[in-house]
Amino acid sequence: MLKNVAAVLLDGVHPFELGVVCEVFGIDRSDEGLPVYDFAVVSAEGPTLNTHVGGLSVSTPYGLERLEEADLIAVPAGADYVVRDYPPALLDALVRAVERGTRVLSVCSGVFVLGAAGLLDGRRCSVHWRQAGELAVRNPRAVIEPDVLYVDEDPVITSAGTAAGIDACLHLVRKEQGPEVANKIARRMVVPPHRDGGQAQYIERPLPRTSCDTVGEVLVWMEEHLDQEVTVEQLAARAHMSPRTFARRFQQETGTTPYRWILRQRVLLAQELLEGSDETMDAIAWRTGFGTAAALRHQFVRAIGTTPNAYRRAFRGPQAA
Repeated sequence: MLKNVAAVLLDGVHPFELGVVCEVFGIDRSDEGLPVYDFAVVSAEGPTLNTHVGGLSVSTPYGLERLEEADLIAVPAGADYVVRDYPPALLDALVRAVERGTRVLSVCSGVFVLGAAGLLDGRRCSVHWRQAGELAVRNPRAVIEPDVLYVDEDPVITSAGTAAGIDACLHLVRKEQGPEVANKIARRMVVPPHRDGGQAQYIERPLPRTSCDTVGEVLVWMEEHLDQEVTVEQLAARAHMSPRTFARRFQQETGTTPYRWILRQRVLLAQELLEGSDETMDAIAWRTGFGTAAALRHQFVRAIGTTPNAYRRAFRGPQAA
């Protein structure tokens, strides 16, 4: 049962991401018949922590020992979480928690803490799209899904950007205590009661990494030729590798396969064209390598969860349909 929740913080924590966890689990809503969680904010680095907002700090009497009794440990995002080192005692506490059946949930860059503890190895996970490449480098055994809102690989739950943290928390409430409880909390927060974890993030089209990666030059070429059909054998030859070696290196350095990378880039280019141009669906389909408007629509709906026309209207208004 979900009764005891702890949010564990490091120096540089982001107040908003911490607030997401506090809003879902830390407020007494018993006057509405909702469950009350035994909630605590826990510090992994002393009683007072700085946030990434100048002049704002967080104080708490709880240390890592408080994690031992939690049913859920939430790890909000923080400044420099991508590159910093983490206290070994925190990583050990997270591993012990998962071993005894406690769930852990990350919001945005909090996923890097879980990765440092080895909790992403062999698991699917989500992260903010801007940090997917770095997460793949640091966690080569993780199965990264960089374009979804959250991933539930019980007992490890990971979410992408800030709002996706709300979705992941409400998903867990819904899973444990039913849709009525989750919907009432969402209504109080004035947020959608349910967004499926597989719904795509609205993301900018990232530039491929061009240095320090074995496949960097191939990524550049692939993005410049999205309208062309290519095979793994052709890409491997361009990288001067065998197809098997190329596929392995590609997975290690991007966190996905060549086919999925190209498909994602094509969808992202389609998003860019739908947002910023008046090109027809046929023209966009040709430029993005889908060939036909029907194929574009099929892949776009699968990836984004809405049609190209609806997406264009959302960003440019009804007149753009």
